[in-house]
Amino acid sequence: MNSAEWHARIELRGRVAGAGFLVTPSTVLTCAHVVGDGEDLAVTFTERPGTPAVSARVVAHGGWAGGVTDPGDLAVLELDREVPVAPAALAPADAAHGTTDRKLVVYGFPRGFDEGTLTECRVTAAQLIRREWLQLEAWHQGGQPLAPGFSGAAVTLADTGEVVGMVTADAGSGEVRTGRMMPTQVMARYWPGLQGLVPASGHATADRARLRALVERAARAGVDCDPVRLYRAAADPFDPPPPEEGFGSLWSAALFVLCELDGPGAARTVARFADRLQDLLHAPAVEPSAPDWSPILVELGHSGAGDGLVRVEVSAYSEGRRHPVDSGTVERHRLRAYVQEGIEAAFRHLTPGADELVAFALPRDWLDWPVDRWESAPDDDTPLGCVSPLVVTDHARRKASTRHVLTRTWKRLDSWPGARMHRVECGVPEEPGRLRLRLRQRDACLAGFGTAPAAARTRPHFDTSLAAPAPVIVWSRGGCGSGQEECAGADGCTGKAFLDALDTHVMAVPPAELPRQVLALREEALAEVDHWARGIQLLWDDPRVFADPHAVAAAHARSPVA
Repeated sequence: MNSAEWHARIELRGRVAGAGFLVTPSTVLTCAHVVGDGEDLAVTFTERPGTPAVSARVVAHGGWAGGVTDPGDLAVLELDREVPVAPAALAPADAAHGTTDRKLVVYGFPRGFDEGTLTECRVTAAQLIRREWLQLEAWHQGGQPLAPGFSGAAVTLADTGEVVGMVTADAGSGEVRTGRMMPTQVMARYWPGLQGLVPASGHATADRARLRALVERAARAGVDCDPVRLYRAAADPFDPPPPEEGFGSLWSAALFVLCELDGPGAARTVARFADRLQDLLHAPAVEPSAPDWSPILVELGHSGAGDGLVRVEVSAYSEGRRHPVDSGTVERHRLRAYVQEGIEAAFRHLTPGADELVAFALPRDWLDWPVDRWESAPDDDTPLGCVSPLVVTDHARRKASTRHVLTRTWKRLDSWPGARMHRVECGVPEEPGRLRLRLRQRDACLAGFGTAPAAARTRPHFDTSLAAPAPVIVWSRGGCGSGQEECAGADGCTGKAFLDALDTHVMAVPPAELPRQVLALREEALAEVDHWARGIQLLWDDPRVFADPHAVAAAHARSPVA
């Protein structure tokens, strides 16, 4: 067996009483005769040396009457807390009946082996005794026989480590090397909760095994992820929603995927869940330093001389220095051509070989402008946002105090393997003040909106996110019907669909790499008319990218980002 940590030793009033096995992060199965009256129970996972015993209580019982041949010898124990141990993998429901020629392994605690020991056996015949047990016999005569202390132990397939049943009795004599096990499908008759944990016949796919192995690796590595987000990113449209209380751990989410889903889409969800978890495990470590961008900053503002005029400044940043390129007041109908010329001229000042980043600094009421859809050149109608990474930012966040907070936040985000999104849907129940508190917490990163900034229902939430300040805000310019008041964010809501897709595409992307990720999404959307990211807008604000230690203070005062 590759891992034995889920094997449990059951202690009754301080003495070893038998064995058990972990089936969820907080549930252990054993025999009813092992737990006695159920008072003062403790469970120890001996394969994790140094781990303290966990108190437990009996929460379900198979109805065992107390006799050796009485049926229902099953007890379900609930631990006081979840344990950081991978639960046992259960074999498909009919696997136990096909083990007459397969080696089985049992891990128990007979007298003199408080740390545990192994015995090997096989099923004598694929025939249930009294519809309750299969008979076990020794695999070979020279090994450890089944004896008191093996009761409650999992019976596992030697080649896969999957559980096919539980030892309920030994022969009572050292000369007769047989015993009995209760198959998992019989155990499920006495505890219906097991039915959702035992895979249906034929469902033991490679993806299921891969998912369990990945979750175990992630748990050992301490991968930091939101299990609810991971599930939503993997789920089919017809899969059930996650529990209202969420998932207590990554293992809880994985067991939900493995055991609660049914139908033709279940296998696809298992594969996607495994794929996304694998992406998180393989995400490259990010060194705590500012990204290597060479930015072009386009500042647009109200001219003060009428709605038909726009004030424009274009700057380039190279090796920490800001190079003014052009500035002027331009008529609206000439604005795009003027910006094209300014960006083209700015490229001459960029650091050779560095990645360009086009940033538009806009007044708050212009933040929804589709600047990423503007043509990249007079002779090229490819949108700017499909040629270079392009972001927007807010003029009002140029204050020194806001820059200080954002810089501190980005230093923390540099080490994050993925962008954690806080969803603000069109049916958002939280007040703007609560949202501000949430976005000020250390684990906050990205505020995702299901509506455009102009939507009346969520406009206060958008303004709050800007002021918090959230380092990254993403929305769709189309939003949910441009802010339908009656929409509550249920299935079918375009804003909800946008956030679901966005979450899938950013959860494994470091925050500093989001401009590149959005560039890729915009390129996909250019080739597909109904692509969910067609109207995506990215407000991305890392002051370090625009830092210019050699510039004069006056130049800083004019820049909304620098």
